Amino acid sequence: MAGFTIDDKEFQAWAKRVNEKIATESVKHGLEVTMQRVKAQSMKAVKSRTPVDTGHLRQTWHVDGPFITGTVIALKLYNNTEYAPFVENGHRTRGGGGWVEGRFMLKNTVTEIDGEMPQLIAPSFEQAIRGLLD
Repeated sequence: MAGFTIDDKEFQAWAKRVNEKIATESVKHGLEVTMQRVKAQSMKAVKSRTPVDTGHLRQTWHVDGPFITGTVIALKLYNNTEYAPFVENGHRTRGGGGWVEGRFMLKNTVTEIDGEMPQLIAPSFEQAIRGLLD
């Protein structure tokens, strides 16, 4: 069995450079810009799906975040109006004689945004990757 060694000095130097650039503000800024884009798109989509009677339900949508834990980046999109879950998921009519179908404003928005994530995050991460390779 023959022994051999691998000289990985160049790789280690490149990895160190990449690690230093990841820790820089440019990557953090790119992430902030991306999450602001996702937040804005989420609010626009959920509000447009919200039915309007008095306008109160549409006005009370909120988005918090981003929350970053390990490899997960999350936003919290919510509506704390007391009747929002009934409009979202459906409800019985007064007297229990019928059913009003849910509007699924939040569910459909999350599904839509999930499908759009590659387009929403691509510009920022392409720029960050270009910066890493420089």
